[in-house]
Amino acid sequence: MSESTSFIRIFVGVLLSATAAGVFTSCPIELSPPSVVVRYGDSVSVNCSTSESLFDGIGWEASQGGKSLENVTHMAWTVEKLTEWTISPSCYISPLPESSYQQCFKHPKVVLYTFPENISLSSSSDPRIEMSEGEEHNFTCDIQNIAPVINLTVKWYKGDEMVYEDTFKDPSKKPVDQSSIFIFIPTRQDNGVTFRCEALLDLRPEGPQLNASSQEYNITVFFGPEVQCAAVLEGETLERGCSVTGYPIPTVTWLKNGTSIEPTEPLSRENAGMYVAVAEGAESTTTQHRIDVWYKPELKCPSNYTALEDAPHNLSCTVEGFPKPEVMWFKDEDDVALPESLTRSDTGQYVITASNNLSSINVTVEIYVVYPPSQIVELEDSEVDVGSDVWLKCSSTGNPRPNYLWDYYQTANVVEENEDGVSRLHIHNATVYNKGSYTCHAWNDRGNVSKTATVMVKGAGQECPIEITPERMVVQYQDRKQRATCNATSTDHTHAKEIYWQVLHGDKIDSWSWSVDTHKDWDPKPVCTAIFNVRGMCQKHLNFTLYKTPDSVSVSTVDNLSSVVEDKEFQLQCDITNVAPAGNLVVQWYRGNTTLSKGSLRVSGCLPENNTNCDINAVRSPLNVLSTISFTLDRNDKSAEFRCEAILDLGAEGPKPPPNMMSSPLNITVYYKPSINTTKLPKRIPVFRGYPAELVCEAEGQPPPKIEWLYSEDKVPHKSGGTLMVYEAGRYTCNATNEVESAYHAVEVILKEDYLPLIAGFVAVTVVAISIVFLFIYSIYYKNTKMRRYSLKNAKLDTQSGNVAHYGCDMQFPMTKLS
Repeated sequence: MSESTSFIRIFVGVLLSATAAGVFTSCPIELSPPSVVVRYGDSVSVNCSTSESLFDGIGWEASQGGKSLENVTHMAWTVEKLTEWTISPSCYISPLPESSYQQCFKHPKVVLYTFPENISLSSSSDPRIEMSEGEEHNFTCDIQNIAPVINLTVKWYKGDEMVYEDTFKDPSKKPVDQSSIFIFIPTRQDNGVTFRCEALLDLRPEGPQLNASSQEYNITVFFGPEVQCAAVLEGETLERGCSVTGYPIPTVTWLKNGTSIEPTEPLSRENAGMYVAVAEGAESTTTQHRIDVWYKPELKCPSNYTALEDAPHNLSCTVEGFPKPEVMWFKDEDDVALPESLTRSDTGQYVITASNNLSSINVTVEIYVVYPPSQIVELEDSEVDVGSDVWLKCSSTGNPRPNYLWDYYQTANVVEENEDGVSRLHIHNATVYNKGSYTCHAWNDRGNVSKTATVMVKGAGQECPIEITPERMVVQYQDRKQRATCNATSTDHTHAKEIYWQVLHGDKIDSWSWSVDTHKDWDPKPVCTAIFNVRGMCQKHLNFTLYKTPDSVSVSTVDNLSSVVEDKEFQLQCDITNVAPAGNLVVQWYRGNTTLSKGSLRVSGCLPENNTNCDINAVRSPLNVLSTISFTLDRNDKSAEFRCEAILDLGAEGPKPPPNMMSSPLNITVYYKPSINTTKLPKRIPVFRGYPAELVCEAEGQPPPKIEWLYSEDKVPHKSGGTLMVYEAGRYTCNATNEVESAYHAVEVILKEDYLPLIAGFVAVTVVAISIVFLFIYSIYYKNTKMRRYSLKNAKLDTQSGNVAHYGCDMQFPMTKLS
């Protein structure tokens, strides 16, 4: 069947179908499948069938594979090799006269396609793909022999990110060579990235989805050089403090005062100033930079300072640092200003702080304001019955704290005690020998005062008229022997009948002199007895002391600890071995060079309720004695050093200076709980999908804490020491633990979406749509208002008529406006 005949039949059928649309039923033809997608040159088959019984036959009209009318209920259109791009086959049915329908047609949708195996990518910068930052470049993606192009989409990729998508509205069914152009303005961040294009032919749902990718282009972006400098820390280099960016990688020459400077040399505070950077890269630049060398505060103050009361002082501290540190003085945590002249109320410990942007430093200064002792108070005359007790108290204030010295007739029943800046005399079981004058002297480096009180002993007999020489004997253990003599007073010498010595639990010594055994006479209680013809017998006791210096003095913690916990009270113990008499022992404590309060004393390993020898003042033989003192330390005391000193205070008759022994120093290590640095670890951190967040956990403590991250088992972050790289939302907890305690800090990571690509795409589509509408409106406006028809009949040159441009020259023609 010829093509012209087929066209006539189709035209008649369509016309009849249109005129009888209101009379006859719809076309009783079914196509299977109704749509086909075929590659160019492949076979195709569509079945046409009907369920009607009253018809003359079924046929196919097609430029390839057409079939004449046959009296069958179904007929397939088949082409072994489809090559007609514009083919539009139609199945028609011829009815009988009595049928309820007329001749009609149905057309299957036939899509013939071709798709190249390879596509190519080219650039306006070929062949090296070298670009300069900010300059526009074009990439062209060429797709050869593609059909149908309306189903084609070209996607552009920078690395793995799609940056542009191109579609086409060409309705042509035949193959075409199609190109897509991507305009690209590079930045320095694009240096080294790859570009490629991908062609996608989407023929779904009846057909396949085909794609092909071009070769990748690696681009090079030239930029810079740029030199940027910030403040440089002392010890750092110009290379570290100044960043140089550019490609190709620039070379930089540094000059100061016209002299070349090596940028890898560490800078000191003297190197601050103006520098010139000459950078060679994509181009040459010369820039000037002010380099400030920052360094931490340095503060120097005397650790101790002594000033005279009400006299000008010269206490000062030197401070260095950049930026210039701010210096503040604190006393008892209050901000203070040091006056020009100090008074006793200014005595104390001061903390001086110097701070700048880098750090803060502080030192401690102990200020001593010295002044002489005040007048003695609380020392008054006393009257006591024989055998009773009495206390004499001597008190004065001064700096340094006053020392006390008593002048009185020394007896064994008088005990001198010095504690908390007060000196006391305890007279117990008062006798006739205790009556008389008691003078207290208070003195320090700035002066001295004294006061005398009188003690009256009621009921005491006349004093025994004998004299002992010396009145008090102080002898060192294992020293040479010494003697004490006893004689009647000059007025009673002729009345003396007998004079002799007696010792405790010993026999009578028929001699007026007594010799001490310095190896064993710890408490002989020697007494001289005189028998007078008239007065009878009377006695006088020799005030005798045999002393022994300690074998050793050592300091330790009560529980033998080598370390203590911050702010937790602990006790230090000073052990003094084999010392006598322990009642004259004074233990002085020291922390570094600072003198602390005197410690209490007791006999080592002695329980007072079970042993009468626990009384230090009662036992004269050598004892092992210990003194304890309580402390609390903080983390700043990690280098604290403690010592104790044992001093035997044997009074005015004892050796000067008093015998003493110092212990070896004891160093204490201070442990403290971890403290997490929350400035680098906020409680809540947002993270965009696809972009990780870095969580840094740092903690300070002693011993150094162990850092551990806690999170749910379904999270898979990347750990490196105390740093955690997270990609998912959730709760991440930093745990810092040492022997003292544990510290926790939780971070809530919130996942956010990056909507920037969607917003950019929407804006681009909106701009294109507005542009099309504007062009359409403008074309209508131009046609209706700017274009007119003119007649040039009987045209003559006329200067008054309109102008017609002719090859760039204006010629004068008369014209008649028609519309």
